[in-house]
Amino acid sequence: MISLKSINTFGKYLILMHRTFARPDSLRMFFRQFMREIYQLGVSSIPIVLLISFFIGAVICIQMKLNIESAWMPKFTVGYATREILILEFSSTMMCLILSGKVGSNITSEIGTMRVTQQIDAMEIMGVNSANFLIFPKIAALITAIPTLVIFSMGAGIAGAYAIGLFTGIMIPADLTTGLQYEFSQWYVWCSIIKSLFFAFIISSVASFYGYNVEGGSIEVGKASTDSVVSCSVLILFADIILTQLLMQ
Repeated sequence: MISLKSINTFGKYLILMHRTFARPDSLRMFFRQFMREIYQLGVSSIPIVLLISFFIGAVICIQMKLNIESAWMPKFTVGYATREILILEFSSTMMCLILSGKVGSNITSEIGTMRVTQQIDAMEIMGVNSANFLIFPKIAALITAIPTLVIFSMGAGIAGAYAIGLFTGIMIPADLTTGLQYEFSQWYVWCSIIKSLFFAFIISSVASFYGYNVEGGSIEVGKASTDSVVSCSVLILFADIILTQLLMQ
C-alpha cells in the first residue's frame, strides 16, 4: 500500500520537474553550464567506465569458458554469451547502477551543499529559477553523456574478453570473434542505448531532487546522498524490467 509520504514526495518531485523544464533565462548561460556538466559528470567518468568494463568483460569470458564448456557446444558459444551479457545488461543497467553511485551522489551533494549554505535561497531572492538553472543542465548533460559511456563500456568489455583470451590462452581470438558476430542484432545495441537514456534521466532528476530538498546541515547532505543512490538504484532496476519487456518483445 502506497503511503501518504510517498505520494507527497512524488508530488514534490513532479512540481520540481515542472520548474526545471522551463525555458532558460539565458541560453548562453545554459550552454556554459551544460558544457561544464558534460565534463564533470560525463568525461570524468570515462576512466572508471573503461576500467570496470574491461575487467568485467574479462571475467565474463572466463566464467563462460569454465561453465558452459562442453563437447556438445561449439567453441564460439563463449564469445556469443559474453556479447549478449555485455550488450543487453551490463553496459546499460549495471554500468548505470555504478554511475548512480558516482554521479548521483555528486549531484546530490553539490546541490545539497548549495541549499544548506543558502545559495539557492539567494538565487530565488534575485528572481532566478534555481531549479532550471541548477538541474536542467545536469539532466541534459547526463542524457547526452551516458549513451556514449554505454558504447565505451561495450567496447572496453569486448577488449577485456580479447585480452584475457590472448594472455591466458583460454580462448582463441578467432573463436571469440565468431561468437561475437554470430546472429548479431543491431537492435540489441539500440535497446541498451534507449534504456540508458531513461536511466540517465532517473539518476540526474532523482539525485537533484534529493539535493534540492535537503533540510538541515552537512549531516543531512550526506544522508540525502545515500538516500538518492538507493532510490536511483531501485528505480533503475524497476525501469529495467519494464523497458526490457517493452523493447525485447
